Amino acid sequence: MLEGLPPNNAAYVMRLSCDEPTSRIVSDIIFETFDPADAAVAAFEEAPSTADWNGGGWAVEAYFGLPPDEDNLRALVAAVAGEEAARGMSFGRVEARDWVASSLEGLKPVRAGRFVVHGSHSRGEVRGHEIGIEIEAALAFGTGHHGTTRGCLLMLDRVARRRRPRSILDVGTGTGVLAIAAARLWKRAICAGDVDKVSVTTAAENARRNGVGGFVEPVEASGLAHPALRKGAPFDLVFANILAKPLRALAPQIAEVTEFGADIILSGLLGRDVPGVLAAYRAQRIVLQSRLDLDGWATLLLQRRG
Repeated sequence: MLEGLPPNNAAYVMRLSCDEPTSRIVSDIIFETFDPADAAVAAFEEAPSTADWNGGGWAVEAYFGLPPDEDNLRALVAAVAGEEAARGMSFGRVEARDWVASSLEGLKPVRAGRFVVHGSHSRGEVRGHEIGIEIEAALAFGTGHHGTTRGCLLMLDRVARRRRPRSILDVGTGTGVLAIAAARLWKRAICAGDVDKVSVTTAAENARRNGVGGFVEPVEASGLAHPALRKGAPFDLVFANILAKPLRALAPQIAEVTEFGADIILSGLLGRDVPGVLAAYRAQRIVLQSRLDLDGWATLLLQRRG
């Protein structure tokens, strides 16, 4: 899985060989700690030995535009993955190369229910009954390989199997994966916004690439503070794949723009974040319907009650 962004002129690398659970924990904490414009992290399965073709284990590589503080980074990894992982980290320089292109070589399509998130190099792997969403590595969160994005797609698939939403909102759209998935599924306009200008541009480009540019026209907005996001209210389906603190703060706004019975899909949450987020939404009469945990991240499906 690839998370984070290829930093400009990435010249420094941290590498760790480990098992799969450790690789996911370490990649997640680096992704959460560093600004995506300054660092990128990838966790992947290493090639097997050609001598006996046994599995080669897993590895984490993190790339930085500036020299990382090695002591602080080791302490961070030790806190979440143990001292052995921290001691196994190595640091070095990388040769100049096309970082995005080389990263994409190792990205495989991600399947979540009927959805498949893939790069242009994997178009041929989308099966006839699947809904392909083509997303390239870019300066915005959400390649589909992260547990939060995948969890939201799986929850969307659950909702789609029992009803057809009328009005849909995507808060913090990132690369636009969720808005594009909904637009491709139901062929209708999706209200989408993000606080980051680069994300808005990226999401709009991805929507056009996926043939739904007429349905997804993201706007730059902090929360729901944009007329284009509120004009579609009341919504009966809302996505918000961001982080725990803004999710808690958005609870009253989301309650204000949703109708009774609306489905609300939240993610970007570590397990320890869930109780606080649920309390904030319960105060708005929005209650938990189901929870999905993937790679240490929680995705929640909630419903607004009357």
